Amino acid sequence: MADRKEKTFRFVIVGGGIAGVTCVEQLSSQIRSGDVALITAGPHIKAVTNYKQVSKTLEEFDVEERPSSVLVEKFPNLTVIHSAVKSLHTQSRSVETADGRVFGYEKLCICGGGTPKLLTWDNPYVLGIRDTDSAQHLQKQLSSAKRIVVVGNGGIALELVYEVEGCEVIWAVKDKAIGNTFFDAGAAQFLIPSLEVDKPEKAAPCNRPRYTTEETGPGASQTFTADTNAQRHGSGPTEAGSALGPDWHEGIVLRGAEQLSRRVSLEYQCEVEKIFTSAELLNSPQQTLRPENGSWPVYIKLTNGKTFGCDFVVSATGVVPNAEPFLHGNNFALANDGGLQVDDHMMTSEPDVYAAGDVCTACWEHSALWQQMRLWTQARQMGWYAGRCMAAHILSEPIELDFCFELFSHITKFFNYKVVLLGKFNGQGLGPDHELLLRCTKGQEYVKVVLSGGRMVGAVLIGETDLEETFENLILNQMDLTPYGEELLNPNIDIEDYFD
Repeated sequence: MADRKEKTFRFVIVGGGIAGVTCVEQLSSQIRSGDVALITAGPHIKAVTNYKQVSKTLEEFDVEERPSSVLVEKFPNLTVIHSAVKSLHTQSRSVETADGRVFGYEKLCICGGGTPKLLTWDNPYVLGIRDTDSAQHLQKQLSSAKRIVVVGNGGIALELVYEVEGCEVIWAVKDKAIGNTFFDAGAAQFLIPSLEVDKPEKAAPCNRPRYTTEETGPGASQTFTADTNAQRHGSGPTEAGSALGPDWHEGIVLRGAEQLSRRVSLEYQCEVEKIFTSAELLNSPQQTLRPENGSWPVYIKLTNGKTFGCDFVVSATGVVPNAEPFLHGNNFALANDGGLQVDDHMMTSEPDVYAAGDVCTACWEHSALWQQMRLWTQARQMGWYAGRCMAAHILSEPIELDFCFELFSHITKFFNYKVVLLGKFNGQGLGPDHELLLRCTKGQEYVKVVLSGGRMVGAVLIGETDLEETFENLILNQMDLTPYGEELLNPNIDIEDYFD
């Protein structure tokens, strides 16, 4: 194997998503002499743009798809290799690509992302949304659809249900409330009315450049989910695309065939029991499954006993770490969630192999106020920090765990509201002894603070509250807030004056 190496690079990064690209940028700017290779399956990379440091730990940015040539122009020491990874050989320090080439590395960073947890791989009526191609495919399918079923309760499901118009949506969530990865039931209730009113008119269209992949010709098969290791399971597609940007629905018209604006029905606390075609339905012995008025291409039976016919099902049930392509023949320690275990220098258990983003699991002792969630912000932070660690090791410089891992923080947008999450925003792992303070103005803002032992340990801010910086400071400095009691959220008091 080793003698077939086409070239050996000082640094090899696998994956053209946010973590991989950020790692490349960090490395290339720190060590200008070292040659860096980025191995990525797709023609485009994901670039962070309009980056804004909002406060000590909060950051906002857009994610754009760009041709990989943009990176090469910026960093002359970078080589981009367009191919999926077939296998990794940590003993001979080499990576074999799907097109049969072999590259050596001194240090490697795996940024392989996540693979969608699809309800089923072999049903043409089940779509998974993961990358830009699958979002465009969804747009096409939607244009003739009258009813779809969305299964899932994470960020993509929330955004999708809000954005789809002209099509009835049945939304199946396994929890008691929507969006429970991000909110409690109270925040969910605050957001639900947004599904009943017409969406506000769009502001000026999103005018950033979009790069699309050429259409395949008729008769060619096209796949729309990211799973680089599909050849092995014999299921699903073979090309990986990196995950969608936080505003993936901008510039994509998610419109169905009906005249109605929005019609969303929620089915709570249920999962999918079975998916079948109209032919299977007609032959089914259970009379309870008779199709309701008309015939649909696909039917879905939920565990609450209800069966719905629809044009297609969208599987938005999250991702699992895409570690599989790298495991064969190597000795990686895996975490319980299937991610590659990394220590506080982003190193895996294999020498000189690092990992960042969705593919890895942070296995150092976490700060009391941080948790890993497979989100954009963390893919960027981990990629950036992994690049710094790789450079520091080459330069024999000491390096400390980055400050971004002190406090969990995330800014996003749901149902057209700004959403800020800080610390243990859902009381994660706090046990029964924490208390909540709430302030809610219908249609305007929802503020929740999590206190433990009189100190603020988490917050959820929905709407333009302008409290994020103050609350971030209160969480970071762990000040005893007992004297303030309920006054902490009194809307008539300018809380910033207290804590300047």
